[in-house]
Amino acid sequence: MTVIGSHATERVLACNVAGDACVAILHEGAASAAVGVVIVVGGPQYRVGSHRQFVLLARTLAAGGVPTLRFDYRGMGDSAGEARDFTAIDTDIRAAIDALSGASGVDKVVLWGLCDAASAALMYAAQDSRVAGLVLLNPWVHTAASEAQVRLKTYYFARLRSAELWRKLLRFEFDWRDSTASLRAYLGAALAPAATSSQEHFIARMRKGWAGFKGPSLLILSGDDLTAGEFRQLQAKDAAWRDMMAGKIIETLHLDEANHTFARAAWRDAVAQATLDWTRQRSEEVRRG
Repeated sequence: MTVIGSHATERVLACNVAGDACVAILHEGAASAAVGVVIVVGGPQYRVGSHRQFVLLARTLAAGGVPTLRFDYRGMGDSAGEARDFTAIDTDIRAAIDALSGASGVDKVVLWGLCDAASAALMYAAQDSRVAGLVLLNPWVHTAASEAQVRLKTYYFARLRSAELWRKLLRFEFDWRDSTASLRAYLGAALAPAATSSQEHFIARMRKGWAGFKGPSLLILSGDDLTAGEFRQLQAKDAAWRDMMAGKIIETLHLDEANHTFARAAWRDAVAQATLDWTRQRSEEVRRG
């Protein structure tokens, strides 16, 4: 790890990940901090995040005393290497934790991830004793069947209660052909037999990883988000997931009006404050031993 630039309390780090140079930004917190945060980035995305969410989150955490690192894994943003997806970034996450620990002195970290970055964090956490907690936002558990089922529930069935739909019907303005074709397609996908694909494989890896992780988790779910809807559905319908989660220490925050990336300032700030408060609790736990 090499420092290659700095600004105020933010430093640019170059990390070597299996021979490839990867870029990370360290947001320095309190010198006495016991726990830091590594922001794992989902793809295709780089370390700034949608509407600068990761930058603003890291600055909030650092201002609250928590050293925080956000980074581009190999093949993304300013980092070298072959492009890869969230199922193949264990080595990158480990290197990011090494970089944060080496630059800040913290021995324990919280992994923070949105969407498939949350999925990657779940697959990684049990492998590394330095991971003291997980902050998981709208974890990605997508399959074609689960998407169809959630769309039917949240759009088509809900639309039957819409006054506007019935007004269109009475005015003969409803497009039966397109709507029926779309409904038929989603019904077919929702009722199709479960596939044995890489999708199911990564979801099984997530469950296995979470089951093996002994620390606590903060789960943040948006109300206006298909991805969060698919996760809720998996938890409700899959007995293995339900039983596994029942045995974990999980604090859940529901932001009912928020979209997938928490695009409004109020939603973004609620996430940042919840992350800061929860991470400070982990620091106190680490200090107490």
